[in-house]
Formats: sequence, structure tokens, C-alpha cells
Amino acid sequence: MIDGWIIITAALVYLGFLFAVAYFGDSHARTKKTISGRPYIYAFSLAVYCTSWTFFGSVGLSATTGFNFIPVYLGPIIVYAVGWPLIMHIIRLSKTQNITSIADFIAARYGKNLTLAAIVTVIAVLGTLPYIALQLKAVAESVTTLIGPVGVAPDLPYFVAPLGDIAFIVAVLMAAFAILFGTRHIDATEHQEGLMLAIATESVVKVLAFLLVGAYITFEMFGGIGALIERASQSPEIQELFTGGFNGGAWISVTFLSIVCIILLPR
Repeated sequence: MIDGWIIITAALVYLGFLFAVAYFGDSHARTKKTISGRPYIYAFSLAVYCTSWTFFGSVGLSATTGFNFIPVYLGPIIVYAVGWPLIMHIIRLSKTQNITSIADFIAARYGKNLTLAAIVTVIAVLGTLPYIALQLKAVAESVTTLIGPVGVAPDLPYFVAPLGDIAFIVAVLMAAFAILFGTRHIDATEHQEGLMLAIATESVVKVLAFLLVGAYITFEMFGGIGALIERASQSPEIQELFTGGFNGGAWISVTFLSIVCIILLPR
């Protein structure tokens, strides 16, 4: 295992870097300076769709079912390739009606009914809590795998106990980041320069991480692409995974769900 202080220091440095990037974006916005390359920032920010499910779920799905992980990403591609008129309509409506949440969006379609907005809010919160909890669990278990279990001395006061819960610490840091660079700007007509720049930067880190891990596994562990393909071709289990029958029903259903997810899931 890696020493805990190394992981904690690296995490704090990375988080501080993201805060600095977000602050830089916000400071430019306050001085009325437009950050160059906004289309690229927006494009990279779309990778916020890639959560812990990408790092763990998709890899595990590929290892157990072969190509069945592809529909998870086929849906978003379809949305932005052919469904962009819908996205543009949602953006125009949100700016016109100053809509900042799914509750506002649905309520606006029915005369801005406050009761309906409250009901939608409750349903959205209850529906997304398990999803957010799963994300926090994935992060906590990743850190625990690297540094081992974290705890506090039993003789300390009870209110210190949460400091030994990695998921709690991650949740607090995420909430602080969201408050500082997200929810304090709730005008739908404003550009979230700092938050978008930080998300785009994080996406670049994700891409680099995947490339580095892929290169390490391919060239360091297996000796190159040719050796990797040769070893895979000699494995009956792998052959069965990628030469099995095509499950069209599963592909259609997962693709449809991923189309909905790229628009509605909390990011």
C-alpha cells in the first residue's frame, strides 16, 4: 500500500489546483474578459459524464460482458450528434425563463406552479441520493484500497468520528467546491466560467489518466500491443466474451437510458 500521507497530499494538491483554476476562470469573468477557446472548454466539460462508473463500472462490464459497455457512451454521442436541436431548445428556454433546475423546468411548463416544483424537487432528491451515495462509496473505497482503513482514536469525542470517514470528507469537499463555484451563481443567463474551466481541466486529467494506465498495461505488463493481442487470442474466456451473440435488446435499452442520463443525471 502507498503511504497515506502521500495520497492525502496528492489529493489536496489536486483539489487546490482545481480551486485555483476555478478562481482564475471566475476572476476573468469579473473583469469582463472572455476565456479563449470556449468551444474546447465546453467540449472537454462534457466528460463530466464520466464518473466513477467509467473507471470501475465500464471496465468491469467490459471484463465480464465484452462489448456491452459501448451503449453507455453511444447514447451521449447520439444526443450531441443528432439531438443538438433539443439541447439548444432547452438552453434557450432556460435562459428565457431563468430556469436553473429540473424542478424549475417542469414547473415552467405548467405556469410555474410552485407545488409542482416542490414535488419534482423531492422526487429528484430521493431519486439521486442513491446515485450520489454510490459515487461517494466508489471514491472512498478507492482511497481505502490505496492507503488502508482510516479511523480515529476511540477515546476522542464522538463529534470527531466523521473525520475517519473518507466518504464524509469527500462529500464536504465536494459541497464546498459546488458552493464556491457553482450554486452562488444561480442566474441561468450567466456563464459559469470558473466551474466550466475546472471541469474541463478535470476532463483533461481523466484522459491523461486513461492513456497512461492503458500504456502501462499494454507496454509494461504485456510487452506491447502485439503481445497483448496474442495473449488475448489464446484465452478461451476472452474469445467467448468478444465473439458471443449480440444482445440487441440490452443495447437498445442501455443506449436509451444513457441518452436520458447525459441530460438529466446530476453533474
